[in-house]
Amino acid sequence: MDLKITEAIETERKIDALLKGLTLEQKIGQMTQVLHFEPLTEGEVAAGRIGSVIHTQGPLPGEGAMGWQQRFRNLQEMALASGPGIPLLFGVDAVHGQNTYEGATIFPHNIGLGASQNADLVEKAAAITALEAQATGFNWVFSPCIAIPFNEKWGRVYEAFSESTPITEKLTQASVRGHQGRLSDVHTVMATAKHFVGDGSTENGIEGGATTLSASEIKDRLLPPYRAAVASGVGAVMASFNTFDGIPMHAHRELITGTLKGEMQFDGIVVSDWKAYSRFGEADIINAGIDMVMAVDGDLELFQEGLRTAVETGYVSGGRIDDAVRRILRQKFRLGLFDNPYPSAALIDKIGCQEHRDVARQAVRESLVLLKNKNEVLPVSPGAAKIIVVGAHGDNSGLQSGGWTIDWQGTDRNYAGATTILQGIARMAEGDVIYDAEGREKHPDADLAIICVGEPPYAEFFGDIGHESNTLKLELSKKHKEVIANYHDQGVATVVVLISGRPLVVTPELEKADAFIAAWLPGSEGDGIAEVLFGKYDFKGKLPHCWPASLEDLEGKYGPNFWDDSVTPLFPLGYGLSYG
Repeated sequence: MDLKITEAIETERKIDALLKGLTLEQKIGQMTQVLHFEPLTEGEVAAGRIGSVIHTQGPLPGEGAMGWQQRFRNLQEMALASGPGIPLLFGVDAVHGQNTYEGATIFPHNIGLGASQNADLVEKAAAITALEAQATGFNWVFSPCIAIPFNEKWGRVYEAFSESTPITEKLTQASVRGHQGRLSDVHTVMATAKHFVGDGSTENGIEGGATTLSASEIKDRLLPPYRAAVASGVGAVMASFNTFDGIPMHAHRELITGTLKGEMQFDGIVVSDWKAYSRFGEADIINAGIDMVMAVDGDLELFQEGLRTAVETGYVSGGRIDDAVRRILRQKFRLGLFDNPYPSAALIDKIGCQEHRDVARQAVRESLVLLKNKNEVLPVSPGAAKIIVVGAHGDNSGLQSGGWTIDWQGTDRNYAGATTILQGIARMAEGDVIYDAEGREKHPDADLAIICVGEPPYAEFFGDIGHESNTLKLELSKKHKEVIANYHDQGVATVVVLISGRPLVVTPELEKADAFIAAWLPGSEGDGIAEVLFGKYDFKGKLPHCWPASLEDLEGKYGPNFWDDSVTPLFPLGYGLSYG
């Protein structure tokens, strides 16, 4: 008999034995995920009533990576000393590197990796993310996002690879391979395909809104990346906030149990998103197929007591509970947690190491899309006598990295270990480099102005166009338009570097610029941009989205090819110039 089959059979036998010894409360505990700093966490862990712990926005687990590891080691010891003795899963939103830890290697967000279309590079980035996540104590990451964005108004466009289903399929497989490797290895983690399904295709791009595509459109456009993830052995799938046919996706039994678990034969964990139990139907989400619940922000008692009552009254079957716990235990065995439950201190020195940063810098270089290069103003001559770097985005690693960087909504400050665009340019240039942060100075004698403009950091709901929390638009701010106009009007050759999580309407600015680059959200290695600007490397990136010519082009939803038949994009999917 094949060794893998033998191991799988043995694992199921071990799970059977564990299930027989668990009380209902302990089974529900395995289905429970909490924040590491929530009240009752330690007591619940010690009682064997927690299955997973997560870190996201909030107090840090400890001082430095060793402190993080020690916090999770302490919780793991409590779990193993409890009656069930089942190890914990530790999850983190590491969506472009271990982005919750300052000093980690931060990669371009997925939209940039989508522009690279380099599956090998995506796999390497995922493997490095996994190692640095393990080095800070985690064995589970909530990545990759494999949504297909239909509307640029959505505040999570940058978390997805592309509006192209084939590109997303290819890079999904690479990401899962990179994160998970051989699951039981100490430097790999369990990956999570998210968010199932339709999160990027809601009306008007509203996070958690209504997905009004037909069932056939969902099957043909949105589900193929999930099939690819399942075929690649992804360990978890996270449900999404949106609705379909008026049903919250968390409570959509036909799609979760019927399609994902049944038709696709997914045998891993279906995990809820934030506070889903109280938001989307309580026990109904368990009946729909959710296996593990983020019982956060006051949901812990509501979830555990509510589900216990639902089982005792027959609203949720004991078989559904056993299926959920079996899936959770299966992944814990596959991760090797019963044999090796603790993080390795030997990995800490790898966090943000030069080898990892070299890969991230390559990812930055290959993500850049050259949209215009009038009169071959690029590449920049290293011997240029005077170069002006313009704009706050030019010398701020927080602004260049976007949301999900250090903090949930990102940061507007420089963070440890990162290199800014200005620093990279200063290293490459032989002449004078002057920084004009506000973009109001006069330098008519400059050889070149490299103008860095774009969006502020944002994440999730707060990045939706029209959300009450922001004044974001699908175009540059008035200030950034004025910055470009200032240098254009001086007669200085201008190169615009656009830092954004989605295509923006920049048609007037394109006309004023001599060269224009879509740099997306490059992460911690800003010097990768400089290396391409100075011609050390050529442009390789190709647009992962069609690029709009006007704001009117972005009204409503896209048509059969993601654009209405009446709309011609300014630049099509796959567009991108090079020096050659």
